[in-house]
Amino acid sequence: MKTMKAFLKYYKPYKKLFFTDMFCALTLSGIDLVFPLLVGFLMDEVYVLKDISKVMKYIALVGSVLLVMYIIKYFCQYYITSWGHIMGTYMESDMRRELFEHLERLSFSYYDEVNTGKLMSCIVNDLFDISEFAHHGPEDIFISAIKIIGTFTILSFINIKMTLILIVFTLIMLYFSLYYNRKMKKVFAANRERIAGVNAITQDSLGGIRVVKSFANEEIEMSKFDDGNNAFVETKKSSYFIMGRYHSGNSFFQSLLYLATVLIGGLLITKGEMSLSELTVYILYINTFLVPVQKLVDFTEQLQKGMTGFERFLKIMNTKPEIQDAKHAEKLTKVQGDITFRDVSFGYGDETILSNINLRIPAGKTVALVGPSGSGKTTFCSLIPRFYEVSSGSILIDGKDIRDVTQRSLRDMIGIVQQDVYLFGGSIKENISYGKPLASDSEIIAAAKKANIHDFIMSLPEGYDTYVGERGVRLSGGQKQRISIARVFLKNPPILILDEATSALDNESERYIQKSLDELAKDRTTLVIAHRLSTIKNADEILVLTPNGITERGNHRELLDRQGIYAHLYNMQFEAV
Repeated sequence: MKTMKAFLKYYKPYKKLFFTDMFCALTLSGIDLVFPLLVGFLMDEVYVLKDISKVMKYIALVGSVLLVMYIIKYFCQYYITSWGHIMGTYMESDMRRELFEHLERLSFSYYDEVNTGKLMSCIVNDLFDISEFAHHGPEDIFISAIKIIGTFTILSFINIKMTLILIVFTLIMLYFSLYYNRKMKKVFAANRERIAGVNAITQDSLGGIRVVKSFANEEIEMSKFDDGNNAFVETKKSSYFIMGRYHSGNSFFQSLLYLATVLIGGLLITKGEMSLSELTVYILYINTFLVPVQKLVDFTEQLQKGMTGFERFLKIMNTKPEIQDAKHAEKLTKVQGDITFRDVSFGYGDETILSNINLRIPAGKTVALVGPSGSGKTTFCSLIPRFYEVSSGSILIDGKDIRDVTQRSLRDMIGIVQQDVYLFGGSIKENISYGKPLASDSEIIAAAKKANIHDFIMSLPEGYDTYVGERGVRLSGGQKQRISIARVFLKNPPILILDEATSALDNESERYIQKSLDELAKDRTTLVIAHRLSTIKNADEILVLTPNGITERGNHRELLDRQGIYAHLYNMQFEAV
């Protein structure tokens, strides 16, 4: 009931469409219930008349009434099929938007554990089934209820004995449906999990297609896909076996109902307890009764698909972002860039990454982080924009705890250039303007010039309107990196984080980009995660981060003279050169 209550709220914006749809469904049901009565009237009152002119008059009248009813039925059916489905589409769109908005709010920690392909399965497949259920569900239940109740009422007046037999068969069919309904719920849930797994494998493989081909591992990927695909086929087979027994069983009971009606009806006719016309009308009503029963049978399958999908939807929607704005959170403005770590500790689960970090980075200074892989350098920087929440302690910017300001205003003040550059599918202009969506063309060009990428862009046939391809596949690593730097130039934040921004580049690209980064870092508080230690010689302070915390700090000359970890790392790189 809790799930259903959550589902019903999505009808609220479309109440007019919904109630009009229900009114049309009521009209359709009424027309279907009237038809056998008119047939009975013709057989009992009209066809027995000797006066041909009266017979023709009644036939014309009944025919005219039926024609008008069928014209009304046409428009009602049109509304149900068109606007009923449109209402379902509107609801699907609302859910999809709400889901996407919620996914955008979830913290990094959620995406550390959840596969993107499974989320895509929910956004596309689950919501489509929910949409179909949203439209057909209430409509089918309403029509079926009216027809079944109406049919039972009318048939009771025709012959109560036959109606009691009908009730017995209906109860048997109801028990049969509920029994298989429970089975289908389990198997449809398994189907959802399996197809989500297939989507996850596909997304993972296609996303890394260049790595796959570079290792010539297409067969391995096919093997993984086949495993997931075959598992999906097996659950589908199980569901179809259950559905086969379900539908064939209901069809069998319906056939028995017709058989019982004909046999018992014939017996009652011979006893004079029923007329032939009454049996004819009864059989017509049996058909009117079985259509909604069949709809309910089909509805149970739709219900399970829709509700299973909606439960998966709710599971995501009920996932609370690990990091949320405090109720008293203020907007962070006029930032100078002074950063303070006070007894900061952080860990993933039971694993401690950072412990009791105390540090102050004065505004406008450049601080470099070095250390062995896995020592927590990227995590250290990720705590400042609150991509992850500190386990204990606090981080302050200009004396304000970052938990007391809104996430958006905090991140607006921070620019990040990463080693793994992500460019969105679109033009170069669109990717640069991501740093400031309302920027003018002149601002975009100025940012590109500062990043030393303007001349290259202008050499392209379409200039700034050049399509970069998925993840910027049409550009080199250095070109993508300079576009990402231009993006930060355009944003113009007071705090800058450079996460190994040049470590994956060749020497020539690194020289270009290092020049851009030096320009970008001017007059900003800058944190640099460095792999190539030659790039941080001029940093105001260098921190050596190890699993034991900050073990060394000082400028380049001081740390070399100390002959500690930093000197060892620097000499190793120098010797390698």
